[in-house]
Parts: sequence; structure tokens; C-alpha cells
Amino acid sequence: MSKPTIGFIGLGLMGGNMVENLQNKGYELTVMDLNKDAVAACVARGAKTVDTAKELAENSDIVMFCLTTSAVVEKIVYAEDGLLAGIKEGSVLVDFGTSIPASTKKIGADLASKGAGMIDAPLGRTPAHAKDGLLNIMASGDMETFNKVKPVLEDQGENVFHLGALGAGHTTKLINNFMGMTTVCAMSQAFAVAELAGVDRQQLFDIMSTGPSNSPFMQFCKNYAVDNVSDLGFSIANANKDLGYFLEMVADLGTESKIAEGSSANLQAALDAGMGQGNVPEIFDYFKKLEK
Repeated sequence: MSKPTIGFIGLGLMGGNMVENLQNKGYELTVMDLNKDAVAACVARGAKTVDTAKELAENSDIVMFCLTTSAVVEKIVYAEDGLLAGIKEGSVLVDFGTSIPASTKKIGADLASKGAGMIDAPLGRTPAHAKDGLLNIMASGDMETFNKVKPVLEDQGENVFHLGALGAGHTTKLINNFMGMTTVCAMSQAFAVAELAGVDRQQLFDIMSTGPSNSPFMQFCKNYAVDNVSDLGFSIANANKDLGYFLEMVADLGTESKIAEGSSANLQAALDAGMGQGNVPEIFDYFKKLEK
């Protein structure tokens, strides 16, 4: 049985490596990105490229997005020459980014009106895992659509989870990132308060790491706050975006999260201070400067 043709939009570090992995596994791809060098690298390996999402959709059995924000996703879907204008009946959109669940469900309904399906499938692990097809993939959508794209997802991920109805993947990713980013903010401030109070940060880590607070996130925070090694590859800007999406999601659910509001305010303040491209544990430097 021949492999489906794939259209891929979004060739950043993660998306570019995902495309390379798919090409190495024999898939025929059409790609798009604003970064012409990234497009050229894929074309050099045999991919095609087009000028519009409409044309890409017309030539693809599966369209994949690896994009930065819900606003960008919606722009590409709903533009006059966008995905929705060219989507084929029976084809599937897979959104690998971290998006607002309400937006995902709206796009899914509009695609369904054209006879096409949608899977939201946010990712875990790193660009290096993407290149080797070893990602964690949190997919959701109706089972028939999921089964249609599952073989391709299994070529991209070591662990492919099906989490339920459309939007559950993005919901799970936002909850996961809420837990992770609030934890990093709290631990980074713990080290900053220790510094301000004259408590040895290494000793603080030695004590905290012997108890139930110990975790990989604590190690990342210690690596920066104690050893000045920034090795958690997730930026303050991205964490700020995801906490904002989480807050929008909980508002849509009719509830609130004061914890997320506090972490979001700190991340936004660090972003405003010009620290947005630093990895999240680098918010330690922002907390150190908060003394009165």
C-alpha cells in the first residue's frame, strides 16, 4: 500500500527535523515556511514547495502544522488562499503545535463541513527526538480519523497516545505545561530567595533534592541557579504563551487559576525585561532583581 502524500507547514527546529525524518522514511512531502533556507533544505532532499496553503492542501492526503500560535494556525486555515479553501474530502489536518482547544474544535468543525478530518497532536521531547522519529505524541480526535493517520504518527513518535475527542490533546498539553512552568517558576524563585537571604544555593538543593520535591525540573533549575548551565530547551516566551493559553482555557471552562495567573505575571514581567529568549529557569535572574 502506497504511503499518503503529506503537506507540512512550519519548518522550525521541531518541524524541520520532523520533515527530515519523514523523508528518510520514504514519504512524499510538499512544504511551506517563511524561512526560505528551511524550505530549500527540504527541497534538496526531494520535497516540493508551493506558494499557498490552498495549493498545498489540494496536493496532500495529510496536512501537518508545526506552528507557533493559534492565531497563526487560524490565519493559515481561514485565509482566502488558505487550507480550508483547498482541503480535499477525506484528507486530514494534524496540528502538532500547542493551540487553544476552543480554536482547535472550531477548525475541526469547519473541516468536517468539507468532509475532512482533524487531529490535534501536540508533542513532547526535543528536536533531536523529532529527527529520529522518537517523539511523544498526544493525539486526539475521532477514532476513525486517528486510525487513518496513526501509521504516520508512529513513524514520527516512539509513544503515540490517543486521548479522546478533538481538543483533548491540546488540553492535556496545556495542563502539562501549566504544571511544568509553574514548578520551574516556583523553584527558580526558591533559589533566588536563598541567594537574597544569604543561604547557600547548593546546600538548599542538597536538602530539597532528598525530599519529595526532587524532580527533573528541580535539576534544571539547580543547573542554572547554582551551576549557570541553561539546559531546559524551552523559552520564557513560549512558557508565557502557553500559560496565557491555559488561562484562556480555564476561563472557557468557567473557572480560574490564581496559581497560573501568578506564574503568568512573572513570565510576562521577565519577557518585558528582555529575557524572553532565555530558557525558563533563567527567570532566576529576574527574581534575584526583585529585592526592594
